[in-house]
Amino acid sequence: MESAQNNGIRVMVVDDHPMWRDAVARDLAEAGFEVVATAGEGGKAVRVAPAARPGVAVVDLQLPDMSGVAVTRKLLALDAPPRILILSASGEHQDVLDAVKAGATGYLVKSAGREELIDAVRRVHAGDAVFTPGLAGLVLGEYRRLAAAPEPADDGEAPRLTERETEVLRLVAKGLTYKRIATRLTLSHRTVQNHVQNTLNKLQLHNRVELVRYAIDKGLDGDE
Repeated sequence: MESAQNNGIRVMVVDDHPMWRDAVARDLAEAGFEVVATAGEGGKAVRVAPAARPGVAVVDLQLPDMSGVAVTRKLLALDAPPRILILSASGEHQDVLDAVKAGATGYLVKSAGREELIDAVRRVHAGDAVFTPGLAGLVLGEYRRLAAAPEPADDGEAPRLTERETEVLRLVAKGLTYKRIATRLTLSHRTVQNHVQNTLNKLQLHNRVELVRYAIDKGLDGDE
């Protein structure tokens, strides 16, 4: 059942330690993911990604030629960017925040178990923000802080969201997964994903973390 769920999810593994890189790639392949590329350097990852077309890139923070944060930015600038899951030995708060600000959708420390990694890759591919326990609150707290900071005045008219898009956005801001949102609103998982993607496009945002920050800024994370 696990393999069937993961079929068709294309993954690239970026880590400079060959044994660790091979072990992660093997675990993901055995779980049914399609490992389309591996790389020991950030530059190689950015070069091979357009042809490999991964849906998820599992990226280490410490690489010999550039940081995982820089790799994240470069991968997300591609025409068909993957979602980024950072898998790092570091649980330092600043490392986590730097990665998320660069656009990473998830962050796991390397002490995570095999099943936790597999679940994280699957959920990141679906658009969920996934963090090692204890780090999710840190990230949300940081974006609350950023949202509270004054922003430059914007004379342009704010994009208009539909009532349903606003409803979905409110639940995203509260930390619900797409699956739980679908259940709450009696929608299909795919419909929820479509609403989120339409909202991202309208707001010219790039990922779920930016979307959460926008929602907090607009006060959509509180009770209705």
